[in-house]
Amino acid sequence: MTQIFRVHPENPQKRLIRQAVEMLRKGAVVVYPTDASYAIGCALGHKNALEKIIQIRQLGEKHHFTIMCRDLSELAVYAKVDNVAFRLLKHNTPGPYTFILRATSETPRRLMHPKRKSIGLRVPQNPIALELLEELNEPLMTSTLQLPGDEYPIIDPEEINDRIGKQVDLILDGGWGEMEYTTVVDMSDEAFEVIRVGKGDPSPFEP
Repeated sequence: MTQIFRVHPENPQKRLIRQAVEMLRKGAVVVYPTDASYAIGCALGHKNALEKIIQIRQLGEKHHFTIMCRDLSELAVYAKVDNVAFRLLKHNTPGPYTFILRATSETPRRLMHPKRKSIGLRVPQNPIALELLEELNEPLMTSTLQLPGDEYPIIDPEEINDRIGKQVDLILDGGWGEMEYTTVVDMSDEAFEVIRVGKGDPSPFEP
């Protein structure tokens, strides 16, 4: 049975965050708010949870998965970051961006783009997401909560429960989310490219 934790959006209750982390460590699939839309995620090491997310979202083989990190130093464990990229990341994290970077050997192969060996990474600004990552003490594999056939992500926790409540283990209800995407920046080559304009200001990454 799906559990729903109603979490304060600015001051998340430690007790609820700890319970959520206990579930994640046991392989739970969790829906949680970010600084853009709601996301669906799991701990990195749980293959069955990842497969469940792929099934819920009906993702193809070429989908770019995202690793949600608590800070830039954790991001650098999973991505190859040169000096130019580092300066840009430092000035634009945390925030509503997804960065596509070359993956390091620490990144699980099943999360990489099969040909490019790249991975999406995020450092969110949302207090609930950050508390979750801090307590977990490792990143989350995550994906925007946009269901097949939908034009936009789901922003109402009650609708999330109605539509996929039986398929996930936990919903962290932080109130209505934002119907916005992250800005996606491909930094895997020397020439950076903004491939989706969303909530984050794209100008720092444009030529």
